[in-house]
Amino acid sequence: MHLLVDIGNSRLKWGMATESGFLSGEPLVHRALSRQDLLAAWNSIGSPARMAIACVSAKPLLELVCSVAEELWQGIEIVHAQSKAYACGVHNAYRQPEKLGVDRWLALLAAHRQYSQAVCLVDCGTAITLDVMDAQGRHQGGMICPGLALMKQSLSLGTENLQFSETQYPVELASFTEAAIYSGTLSAASGLIEHVLARQPEQTQLILTGGDAKLIASQLAFKADIDPDLVLRGLAMVLTE
Repeated sequence: MHLLVDIGNSRLKWGMATESGFLSGEPLVHRALSRQDLLAAWNSIGSPARMAIACVSAKPLLELVCSVAEELWQGIEIVHAQSKAYACGVHNAYRQPEKLGVDRWLALLAAHRQYSQAVCLVDCGTAITLDVMDAQGRHQGGMICPGLALMKQSLSLGTENLQFSETQYPVELASFTEAAIYSGTLSAASGLIEHVLARQPEQTQLILTGGDAKLIASQLAFKADIDPDLVLRGLAMVLTE
């Protein structure tokens, strides 16, 4: 069994790759995460042969995760995933391959193996990242914009009278400010995805992952597959390449 850990901007996701398949654990939110939380989550899973980590968050959180793993399983081998120019049939489009976010890279690896066709892959998290890859595994490049919460927060921080709200409203022309912000930010996110996908070959598969994937998918004119564990499955591939 291998332990897989995806440390994102807002949440820590983890799972286990076993001989019989993949098992995902309960995600942990950064702002409430402690050593005790990690110990409680992992204390009963058995001893992994290896641990693979993808981290796009702050270094102290990475250090905490490694420290807890070494406390639980002394001498465990920890593999830190990195973006490369080529791996597992996927060619990285970035001029400096290591600059592509490792979570995006791992998701591309997993999507290429699972779907074996052209894909438009969107991570709907703290930031919205969009990557296009053809059926031969050639990454075409990507786009990045703020996620839904960051869009709302930027309005509240940059203006005097627009307040941040997590309340959901119907997506339509609104008659009060909170609903207008909700509709505007969600429409901006879905509009970006539709704009890019409309310019891809017809057989391109749209795949959404990340915390806001279901919400954004509900507003799209295109059918999307929602796949929450792409990064973790990409980590499992790194351990076997």
